[in-house]
Amino acid sequence: MTCYIAAAGALCALGNDTDTIRQNLFAGVSPGLRPTDAYSPGRSLVLGQIVDADLPALDHLPVIHRSRNNAVLLATMAQIRGTFELLAKGLPRQRIAIILGTSTSGSSEGENALAAYELDGALPAGFHVRQQELGSPAMMLAGLLGTSGPAYCVSTACTSGAKALAAGARLIEHGVADLVIAGGVDTLAQFTVAGFSAIESVSAERCQPSSINRHGINLGEAAALFILSRTPAAVRVAGWGESSDAHHISAPAPDGRGARAAMDDALARAGIKVDEVGYVNLHGTATPQNDAMENTAVAAQFAGVPASSTKSLTGHTLGAAGALEALFCWLVLTDDQHRLPPHIWDGAQDPDLPVLPLVRVGQTAPVQAAISNSFAFGGNNIALVLAV
Repeated sequence: MTCYIAAAGALCALGNDTDTIRQNLFAGVSPGLRPTDAYSPGRSLVLGQIVDADLPALDHLPVIHRSRNNAVLLATMAQIRGTFELLAKGLPRQRIAIILGTSTSGSSEGENALAAYELDGALPAGFHVRQQELGSPAMMLAGLLGTSGPAYCVSTACTSGAKALAAGARLIEHGVADLVIAGGVDTLAQFTVAGFSAIESVSAERCQPSSINRHGINLGEAAALFILSRTPAAVRVAGWGESSDAHHISAPAPDGRGARAAMDDALARAGIKVDEVGYVNLHGTATPQNDAMENTAVAAQFAGVPASSTKSLTGHTLGAAGALEALFCWLVLTDDQHRLPPHIWDGAQDPDLPVLPLVRVGQTAPVQAAISNSFAFGGNNIALVLAV
């Protein structure tokens, strides 16, 4: 069965709706990628932040679901709610699934509660430990929408959002669900900033993917949601491929074998040849090992295909990254001007890396199929193919 994307919505450092995100993405401009010490007191870091979003109140939700992460999710859901209600009309509620990727969930609520405890000797009245549960976003959305089909969160670090999309497409393909809300959501927290800082993976300045001057990521926050169904639409989730390096807990296999396996499987599932792919969205974290591995794998597999990392515009949004970057591919495939997301960097090519045809601001090309890579700790890899 074919799985189509009926609607998509997002919030990220590029903007708070898909029209604004589209405009800023193709222009290479990011209002929300800026320095702050809000999540690293005493140390200013460039982070991809959601700016001036009108987040909904959560008073109507059970206390266990009241988190900023869920507020960002609800603001994104509002963008696609009309399409959801139209497609869900008349469907048995057990035939509607919700699959989301996250890695932070409500962890910032726990941080704030502990800070209050240190000052006052008591936890805040509005805090509940279950606000931090990884499954909260999916359960909250299922309760709000009244669905009773599969509802769960995937938490595989940086592949979570992409894996949620693949899982949702599988439910459609195998007839388990008729309608799926799939995507990812992660919001900034001191815990994640401190954790990535501890392993010396964070750059204080804007990240430089593929550059000889790259030395770490910019963390970020985002939500991206898709409505998947069998109803024909402009873009389909054509294929996905998943693999595991089993090489190292935090480093990828240097030869890129896991990445290549994921890309090969995604193309095979989609029934699409390499020369039919018009754009590659790189995982492109700007860490020394990721970029060396990925550039090697992509250069061997997609020679001459325009490619870019968009993390220098959004930051690395962790559990939401795979979904957000799939949304960028959706924007490419639906753009009537055939624009491509530019690769924003200092232009200082690392001589030890294969040279990729990195997209420049204003570059255009007609694209019928796009592939998006996501790689995570533990050698966890996924590639998604979207096509018209």
